[in-house]
Amino acid sequence: MLSMTSREIGKREAQEPATHAGADADAAATLPEAMTGRASPAKAAVGDKPVFAYIASLPQPQRGIAEAVDALAAKTLPGLRRSVKWGMAYYGVGDGWCFSCGGFAGHVKLMFINGGALEPVPPVTPVGMGKSTRGVELESIEDIDERQIAAWMKQVASVPGVGGKRR
Repeated sequence: MLSMTSREIGKREAQEPATHAGADADAAATLPEAMTGRASPAKAAVGDKPVFAYIASLPQPQRGIAEAVDALAAKTLPGLRRSVKWGMAYYGVGDGWCFSCGGFAGHVKLMFINGGALEPVPPVTPVGMGKSTRGVELESIEDIDERQIAAWMKQVASVPGVGGKRR
């Protein structure tokens, strides 16, 4: 799946339900259909399995988008760590958290901690996620610019993330 393009992933998503190996979909709460801009009620937990379960709990098209972002992160960042925090998937390298990805009604938010320092600065300034957090809102697989998002992932992973030590 890592070698698939975003469009191929989207086509596969339309054909079959997506699951991550080892994911326990019952472990995460589902995203309410009429969500009002809040993150999901998924319980906080560290590791790949809770993140895969969280992603599997999302409805389409959010699930397909989140799976594509997760696969891109795994391909782009060696030593990637995952966690569910505040109802979203968080990703980090080393001992800090760099960016988050969460399903909302009609879109997926991909937010970069310290995103205000990225080049170019991502266009969305989220409410309640910190003064320097920036990101993008993805409504479909086609909205994923793999080259740009991978560049932002590499940039943000090169500086200390939230909770991390100076590198």
